[in-house]
Amino acid sequence: MKQVFSLLEKAWSGSPLQFAWQKTLGNFLAVTGGDRAVKIFDRHGQKRNEISLPGNCVAMDWDKDGDTLAIITDKSSAIILWDANTNKTSQVDSGMRDAMSFLLWSRVGTLLAVGTTKGNLLIYNRQTSRKIPVLGKHTKRITCGCWSTENLLALGGEDKMITISNQEGDTIRQTSVSSDPSDMQFSVMKTDERISTRESTVSVVVGKKTLFLFNLNDPDNPIDLKFQQPYGSIVTYRWYGDGYIMIGFSRGCFVVISTHIREIGQEIFQAHNHKDNLSSIAISQSLNKAASCGDNCIKIHDLSDLREMYAIINLDDENKGVDQLAWTDDGQLLAVSTRRGSLHVFLTKLPILGHACSTRIAYLTSLLEVTIANHVERELPVTVSVEVEPSFVAIGVYHLAVGMNNRAWFYALGENNVKKLKDVEYLGTVASMHLNSDYAAALFEGKVQLHMIESEGLDAQEERETRLFPADDDKYRILCHALTSDFLIYGTDTGVIHYFYIEDWQYVNEYRHPVSVRKIFPDPNGTRLAFIDDKSDGFVYCPVNDRLYEIPNFSPTIKGILWENWPMDKGVFVAFDDDKVYTYVFHKDAIQGSKIILAGGTEVPFSNKPLLLYNGELTCQTQSGKTNNIYLSTHSFLGNLKDFGPNELTQMLSQTLMLKRFSEAWEVCRLLNDQSGWNELAKACLHHMEVDFAIRVYRTFGNAGMVMSLEQIKGIEDHNLLAGHLAMFSSDFNLAQDLYLASSCPIAALEMRKDLQHWDSALQLAKRLAPDQIPFISKEYAMQLEFTGDYINALAHYEKGITGNNKYQEHDEACLAGVAQMSIRMGDIRRGVNQAIKHPSRLLKRDCGAILESMKQFSEAAQLYEKGQYYDKAASVYIRCKNWAKVGELLPHVSSPKIHLQYAKAKEADGRYKEAVIAYEHAKQWDSVIRLYLDHLNNPEKAVNIVRETQSLDGAKMVARFFLQLGDYGSAIQFLVMSKCNNEAFTLAQQHNKMEIYADIISSESTTNEDYQSIALYFEAEKKHFQAGKFFLLCGQYGRALKHFMKSPSTEDNLAIEMAIETVGRAKDEALTNQLIDYLMGESDGMPKSLSDAKYLFRLYMALKQYREAARTAIIIAREEQCSGNYRNAHDVLFSMYSELKTQKIKIPSEMATNLMILHSYILVKTHVRRGDHMKGARMLIRVANNISKFPSHIVPILTSAVIECHRAGLKNSAFSFAAMLMRPEYRNKIDLKYKKKIEAMVRRPDTTETEEPTTACPYCAFQLPECELLCPGCKNNLPYCIATGRHMVRDDWTVCPHCDFPALYSEFKNMLQTENICPMCSERINIVHLKKINDCTEYLKSEDGDQ
Repeated sequence: MKQVFSLLEKAWSGSPLQFAWQKTLGNFLAVTGGDRAVKIFDRHGQKRNEISLPGNCVAMDWDKDGDTLAIITDKSSAIILWDANTNKTSQVDSGMRDAMSFLLWSRVGTLLAVGTTKGNLLIYNRQTSRKIPVLGKHTKRITCGCWSTENLLALGGEDKMITISNQEGDTIRQTSVSSDPSDMQFSVMKTDERISTRESTVSVVVGKKTLFLFNLNDPDNPIDLKFQQPYGSIVTYRWYGDGYIMIGFSRGCFVVISTHIREIGQEIFQAHNHKDNLSSIAISQSLNKAASCGDNCIKIHDLSDLREMYAIINLDDENKGVDQLAWTDDGQLLAVSTRRGSLHVFLTKLPILGHACSTRIAYLTSLLEVTIANHVERELPVTVSVEVEPSFVAIGVYHLAVGMNNRAWFYALGENNVKKLKDVEYLGTVASMHLNSDYAAALFEGKVQLHMIESEGLDAQEERETRLFPADDDKYRILCHALTSDFLIYGTDTGVIHYFYIEDWQYVNEYRHPVSVRKIFPDPNGTRLAFIDDKSDGFVYCPVNDRLYEIPNFSPTIKGILWENWPMDKGVFVAFDDDKVYTYVFHKDAIQGSKIILAGGTEVPFSNKPLLLYNGELTCQTQSGKTNNIYLSTHSFLGNLKDFGPNELTQMLSQTLMLKRFSEAWEVCRLLNDQSGWNELAKACLHHMEVDFAIRVYRTFGNAGMVMSLEQIKGIEDHNLLAGHLAMFSSDFNLAQDLYLASSCPIAALEMRKDLQHWDSALQLAKRLAPDQIPFISKEYAMQLEFTGDYINALAHYEKGITGNNKYQEHDEACLAGVAQMSIRMGDIRRGVNQAIKHPSRLLKRDCGAILESMKQFSEAAQLYEKGQYYDKAASVYIRCKNWAKVGELLPHVSSPKIHLQYAKAKEADGRYKEAVIAYEHAKQWDSVIRLYLDHLNNPEKAVNIVRETQSLDGAKMVARFFLQLGDYGSAIQFLVMSKCNNEAFTLAQQHNKMEIYADIISSESTTNEDYQSIALYFEAEKKHFQAGKFFLLCGQYGRALKHFMKSPSTEDNLAIEMAIETVGRAKDEALTNQLIDYLMGESDGMPKSLSDAKYLFRLYMALKQYREAARTAIIIAREEQCSGNYRNAHDVLFSMYSELKTQKIKIPSEMATNLMILHSYILVKTHVRRGDHMKGARMLIRVANNISKFPSHIVPILTSAVIECHRAGLKNSAFSFAAMLMRPEYRNKIDLKYKKKIEAMVRRPDTTETEEPTTACPYCAFQLPECELLCPGCKNNLPYCIATGRHMVRDDWTVCPHCDFPALYSEFKNMLQTENICPMCSERINIVHLKKINDCTEYLKSEDGDQ
């Protein structure tokens, strides 16, 4: 709040002041203190007059128009009147004998009421000078009163009475109150029944404590409102709004109550505004504000929302506190008096005057102060003090003009100072003014004066100094004008907009509008002009091409238009009214042509007037003389985009596209990162013909097709052709056609229609643009028509399409084919068929044949098919005509089984079976072939062969039936089973005792359990145990199967036991297992009855996967075999068991491992001896002889061999020790006679020399030990042995057999395989190339560890 002035006169000091604002105008303020004078000040604080009084002023009041001030004093009976218009004082004698105490002007007329200390009343009519004295209106002093709008006068006096009188002074109503009345007001009280507009309620404060409401229409029921004790006494109150009363209390509170009958007395709002006391409140309806004062401050609230504090004014110097408060009627000024006798006036509302030129603005900041600012250029604001309160302001590039009535003052704007240039008087009251760098243009009374601001001295051309528009002979009035850097533009009441070019000093353009032009707003360059006409419609006019564009959705309440001053946003402007700003965009280069769109609206705060628009920021002027910046809702994308979610970003994208802000749109799309966003942007670029930007966008989201298409057209300069291409890319084909036709290349329209296959449009265009293309388009159109079934027009277009030119032979052939097909479809069959036969195309013959066939014209169809070499189709159509002769001719060419079948049936019906059989074979109808061979051609062998080849079920049945008739039951059963008739076959087998045959056949087929069971039951009845067991096993009845197998008599190959073992293996049933084990073991001793039983037991354990038991059995079997001398068998049993346990990762019993090692050493002997390697043979024999007890049936031969081989190998000591063993009495006589003498000689003459056995390293601990030693003394490990030599393994010469994975010394094994090609352990063949040397044998050593 700005303080306008303060008054502090010595004469007033210490006494409270009375003051009164001039009503309506508020130009004068009358003030009086304890100095017997009334001083009159103007609104700037200048003293205009001083009226001396005969005594102290009792009361003063302005009449309703503010023309006359009336004053009464305590010492005189005269009423003093001061005329504001003439500045003259006069006096009227009241004629009253007693002192005056009360004075009040009527609110509607020129009546003045004066009351006296004794209760008398005078009503004085200023207009007629008539005085009406009314004596005894009250019995004591009249203290308060008020006029109503119906000129009723209410008075209150110290006699505690309230009277209501009419303007003649007659009392209409009266009522008494309980205490002294004060502060009386008339008002409208709201009631429910009807909204009364008459002031029928008198409100009065009674005894400073209660508010008394007296309704003239209901005098018997007055309302007395009491308030809370802590509030203190009532200081004052004001009515406002819709029946509300604001009451100020002495202790600093103010309260709002409603007088609505339902809410009467309710406190709607209460605020403790002042700490100690409240002295006054004031309400300004025009400002919609309320003020309260108390202590030393003023607080101003908004009436629309009382909670909101609008302003606080602190008067720090006023130590005694403030007193009274009053607003001018227009709410511009607020005066407050203080207890020490001073008075302050504040500016609460300014006339909103402002103007902008480019980004610079000038606006009123106080009654006599204009501020110039340029926020965009960041210039500091400059304030200019002006001489008068201006009614218009104008700013230019270098000047400021302010003025009122018909005068204007011009100021030159310097770097940081402002200097006054001159003042100019015009021929009428100036309505508005505009400046550019050199000229000013003022509009007054329908004319515009254009004149230079600063005359450049004498050399300035006289006629360019000034000019008045219009010229005298023009009869129009100018309603609005504008000045750009080059033009004066004005609009007239006849609807003409004139452009006057200042440089050439002449008119250059005019536009005629049907109705008068009210306001014009050129854009910063003057190349576009927005205007509002008399019908409140808005338009944009482009003088460059003389085009007019209507502004859409233009509200009739719009007050003005501002163009965007940001240089990049040329087409954007806003239109504003009191509440809202609408953003519009002028799209100049759109594909559809230029147009204006409404982008959106933004709310504007109360009483904000837009002055300047720059990059979406609207600078508004407010009543308080400040500026306020609002961001348009359509430019919300100018903030920090990273703070927004996808929904807001999508909304912003559409804003940026509307405003053609493509680089901002790019940023939004990047954040959205969504295909649809990029698509929108690309479409908008096409729409606005921004080809390069569109290419960039399409490239970003990888639409290569569009990039290539746009690259091809981007250099086109013809606007319409380019727009046509873009419209086509946007799928707006009709627009594209119009644009193409308007361009320099109209043929593009035809190309487009052809590409779109819009053949009808293409034909129309071709007639105009390219007649030579008609035949080709006709053909395409005919094809389309044929597709939609319009054959008549299709035929016509095919005929039009024939060129008769050899160059286009293929085209003509296609047209002739179309003519042929359409002729047939239209029923002109002969023409169509002839055309088709003449035509070279096979396909045409097929298509025409199909059409004829569908029309049931079979003979012609067949003829065409045959001509086109479609023999299958021809034959099938001939069959439909029953033309068998033709069918027979065609058969060799026919591949379709269906046709052969039809032919075969026909031949069979004629009894020609041989031909029928051949046709049936072609048709692959084997059942019919079999039937004919059996029934008619008597060739069962052929039939049987066919059944065997084709596995035909029905055929097998027929053959079975045939054999049954012959009595060959075995064959019949076989074919019944083949035809899946198992029950019949079973019955047949039962009847004719052929069950074995049936069982054999059935078990080779995959059959159901029921079939197996029925066979099993049959054999059970016949006591054929083995057969019964076999079929019970097949159908899964393991118990019964085992029973029969065990009953089955023993045979050579012991098949029954093998089957029993398989049964138990499948059943996995412990009871059955034990049954079989008991059977095999013999119940008594728990040992197998025979070796063969032990073998079966082994097989049983293997079948049950009971490997440990199997291993035990295997050892027993091997022992038996060994005792019988079958060493190879024993070796194989142990080896297979060893492998199985190894596979199952089960620990191998050491007995088994040792037995296998000894047996293997024995087997190796033969190999070494055969290869002549006696040393290795001898070493192995030594190992075997050391375990001779394991070979009881061959002790002597083995020892004999050991002696001989050791001798040969030079191991004389070993030979001697074995020879000595042979000399024992139990062996001596069994020695072969060939060797007996030699051996005896050895014993007699012993030679104890012995070749030392070489040592090699232990693979575990590298201890050196003899190479045939298998127990390491170093680490006590059993060492793995080589299967080729029997020696222990060494790390660096390791390999394994590829089949059984047993280890061998690589060098030795390789050597051995030169002559032998089987593995000595598993007897599998080995190819030497498969043998691999193993460098890291650790895993084999580990597993050996585990095994030992």
